[in-house]
Amino acid sequence: MKKKILKCRVIILLFILSIVGSVLVKHEAFAQGLTKVADGVYSYSDIKNSSPANSFGANAGIIIGKDGIIVIDTLVSAKEAKRFIRDIKAISKKPIKYVVNTHYHLDHTFGNADFKRLGAVIISHTNDSKNLKAHGETALKNAKNYGLSEEDMKGTKIAYPALTFNDRMVIDLGDQKLELIYIMPSHTDGSIMAYLPDKKILFAGDILFTNYHPFIGDGNIEEWVKVLDYIMTMDVEKIIPGHGPISSKKDIEDMKNYLIIFDKKAKELSAKSSDVEYIVSEIKKVLPPRTELESLIQSNIQMKYLKKETVQ
Repeated sequence: MKKKILKCRVIILLFILSIVGSVLVKHEAFAQGLTKVADGVYSYSDIKNSSPANSFGANAGIIIGKDGIIVIDTLVSAKEAKRFIRDIKAISKKPIKYVVNTHYHLDHTFGNADFKRLGAVIISHTNDSKNLKAHGETALKNAKNYGLSEEDMKGTKIAYPALTFNDRMVIDLGDQKLELIYIMPSHTDGSIMAYLPDKKILFAGDILFTNYHPFIGDGNIEEWVKVLDYIMTMDVEKIIPGHGPISSKKDIEDMKNYLIIFDKKAKELSAKSSDVEYIVSEIKKVLPPRTELESLIQSNIQMKYLKKETVQ
């Protein structure tokens, strides 16, 4: 039964991503490449028209130190990872020593293997490693049925974290230290943040979506809000979200507000009706406007509030 439920969750996630890919315009990767955030810090960000061709708009990043490079997330496939590696090498010839997975979802981890082949050590939260082991192979096996073609996924293999932690971890690149922080469950039960205190920069992963409707099917809303409150106490000026442009604490507040409104209204409506179209139409009336991934509203309601565990 447990394996069946896990398989269903993966199918639902892939179905959600297929909807995203089918309703938005497909284009080639991240046209603008890596964007400089600060000295030695770069990211992909502000992606529109998200599709399978650009890892569904997922962001990633790199931190360059004296002793090497840390990569934050690895995108959706070997193809995307190779493109990412080419972009990194165009900026720096230093070795890629570490990969940090902010959470286990395929658009942030399925490029892991190409970085592992370069000698990078993959790091994640303990729960994130367990989740990838539980869901990864099934997601890869079924990816071609949900918007990711055989060509998209050619050569893609699952590579699991070699190093995990529970609360805090520091990576030292000689002249640059990166703090990995886990507070409590949020977007997933293993979602982490990567913090550069000297530069006041935070890679938030999918704890933050900016101008994107978030995927909340794996989320713990009550604790997610507490994590966002924690970020508000941090000495941070620039935040790289999991999806969307480089952000600020205002976007953290907007995300918190969105989650609270969504959760309250979805509970209220689903208690009265199981008509998903009706619930979506009503919840749209109160949700703060966001440009990208509106299709996720329906998927979130079906998965989290109506508890529909299967997809035909």
